Amino acid sequence: MTALSQPDIIITHESDLDGLVAGVLLQRLAKQLFGADVPLEAYHYNFWKQREPRERSAWVTDLTFETRLDKPNWTIIDHHVTEAVPRHALLVHDITKSAGLLCYDLCQQHGITSPALDRLVHLNNVADLFLEDDPDFLIACDYASLVKHYQFWNLHSLLDGQIEKLLDHPLLEVMAVKRRIENPLGFEWSKGNVTELSPAVGLVDTVIGNNNLIVHRLLEEKATRYPVLVTLFRRANNTVIASFRSRNGEAIKMAERFQGGGHANAAGAVMPKSVRQVPEAVEYLRLVLNPKRDAPLNSLESLFAGIETGKRT
Repeated sequence: MTALSQPDIIITHESDLDGLVAGVLLQRLAKQLFGADVPLEAYHYNFWKQREPRERSAWVTDLTFETRLDKPNWTIIDHHVTEAVPRHALLVHDITKSAGLLCYDLCQQHGITSPALDRLVHLNNVADLFLEDDPDFLIACDYASLVKHYQFWNLHSLLDGQIEKLLDHPLLEVMAVKRRIENPLGFEWSKGNVTELSPAVGLVDTVIGNNNLIVHRLLEEKATRYPVLVTLFRRANNTVIASFRSRNGEAIKMAERFQGGGHANAAGAVMPKSVRQVPEAVEYLRLVLNPKRDAPLNSLESLFAGIETGKRT
């Protein structure tokens, strides 16, 4: 049984269902072990990399283990590939399991289990690891789409932290209809709207449908010549997010060039705060991906030359 230190804070990934499931499960585990209501914080990769790990003790999940997190009384439960080796922190690591499943394994060791959690953790695991051969793959993707569509904290508030309420939630009907009707239409449109950002990266324009499934199909059917495909999404607070996808491990390398992270074939990055519109993000991606290109310095390039990314408040 894994020995855990009492955390001052629990930190998780804000971008997806896996981060939501893992973070909430760790809160329940802390309550069970220490009788404490430990606060939960959630970050995108870019903002997380700028946050100082200042707490005496913390649990971190669904965020890649780094040497800066190798501190006494810190526990990292994660499944992303890492080259860092823990000397002081406790690392619970398995690339074959989602962060949610790893956290649920710990919960089960301490009696936190239920049929509803079994089901939800399974669906999250299928979606996060993109297990296409699993019979629940499509419905699992609908569950994952809930966080992408409605966002982490909105869902957390709607559920009052009770993630089991996601099972058979009425909002899933919205996701299922969108998948059946929008995805085929979106695929056909996007297939004809891929723009070169660099010889290795194509920007997929999307107007409708599940971006992840559309891009996956483009890669699977080799409908484009680019080994890496990226989509852009602008949130209500003007933050622009880039999502990178590939088939042979190239996506993570591209995301890391933008201070992002994720899985080998599914990674993401938040654009700098100075990039507030999708057209600006397209130009910024081009500048970073083609650093040696000879082009006149325009106003956007002047803007990006002095970019400083900021913390999320």
